[in-house]
Amino acid sequence: MTGEGRARFERIYALLRSRICLLDYPPGVRLREEDLAKEFETSRTPIRRVLARLEDEGYLRSVHGVGTIVTDIDIASLEQVYRLRVELSELIGKLSPVTPDEEAADLFGAMRARCEALAKSPNQRAFAQLNMDFFHLLMTLTENEPLQEFSERLYYQTTRIWLKTAAGLDGYEDTLASEIDFFLREVSDIATAVACGALETVGQIRRAHVAMSFARLKARARGDALPEDS
Repeated sequence: MTGEGRARFERIYALLRSRICLLDYPPGVRLREEDLAKEFETSRTPIRRVLARLEDEGYLRSVHGVGTIVTDIDIASLEQVYRLRVELSELIGKLSPVTPDEEAADLFGAMRARCEALAKSPNQRAFAQLNMDFFHLLMTLTENEPLQEFSERLYYQTTRIWLKTAAGLDGYEDTLASEIDFFLREVSDIATAVACGALETVGQIRRAHVAMSFARLKARARGDALPEDS
């Protein structure tokens, strides 16, 4: 592909992936090449390439006689992915770290302010979007491209599981508020560490948060007490 074609491909890919992960396209929805080509004002060829990549990464599957369908997800199938995410998280502050400057500290501070505002007025989709934005901001703290690329792929494989699981829980509003508060603590701690230039601490905080997030997710799915509340 040309540079322009590659940029268009990546833009469409990122947008469709976000729609899947935000459950704008929930499991079971069919994606039609012709509809997407019309929306993005392009031919079906780049759309077909994007859908093939999303299928390779597990977001879609082709069903004979039906078409391209958004895949379903469950906690059990993601456990090994989460375990790998835990181990990779700590590498943010170790592999080609980028020393944060005043602008970076301001960006993390702004992220904390967004989270504080969300805690006052919880919204499921806004929370999921904030979580994505925070992940991408974290990735600016390393220049190690393989770490960035692999971490991003694993992150997006797991990010929609919370939305799917939480929506079916009793006391959904309390669940959402609790998870936002939990996330706010992580964002606040990392923003403080970034302001101090303590990148290894950022990695340690992130590692602990990813591990605890999965433990909390499994506990909620089973109806158990949350790990930090036990």
